[in-house]
Amino acid sequence: MASQRRNDPCSCGSGKKAKRCCGVHRGPGGEDLARAFLAVEARRALPWLVGLSEGEFRQLAHDLLGLPRLDLSLLVPLPSLVTPPLGRLLEALVDDDADRAEAALPEVLTRIDTAQTRASLARAVLTLRQSGRIAPRLAALALLDLDRGTSLLEASLINAAAIAAGTARTPAGLLVAAA
Repeated sequence: MASQRRNDPCSCGSGKKAKRCCGVHRGPGGEDLARAFLAVEARRALPWLVGLSEGEFRQLAHDLLGLPRLDLSLLVPLPSLVTPPLGRLLEALVDDDADRAEAALPEVLTRIDTAQTRASLARAVLTLRQSGRIAPRLAALALLDLDRGTSLLEASLINAAAIAAGTARTPAGLLVAAA
């Protein structure tokens, strides 16, 4: 049996064309749109980084890791269900065990690292840049990192987990009681 086309009558019996009813959906999905958004913003950011000295670039890279402490919008949302890897990361942060936290981080990161998560962080960076809370060059590096790297995403995850574990304060200075 042939698949339903856009201009065929809808199979639900409404009498409308499929494209106007239950429909044949076309176009890119959410992940594709997020990847395209990141690529465009990364290209727009490149001119801000032209001519940086090695020392200036190192300083920006260092400042990039501190961005999640600036605003809650720069923290990735943690899954509501605590998986074993996330539990290990939270426990390692409570125990202040950097080696265990580093061992648990990659598996947790693979679960939250999506183009949509990265695009959400990129939108937060752009908003903070437009409000003057982030310097344009730092925002540019953040956008490039979100497009191709993992530094900001990792820093965001670690800060979000530390706040959830009760070992760090929110950007507003609140200490959240660990569950």
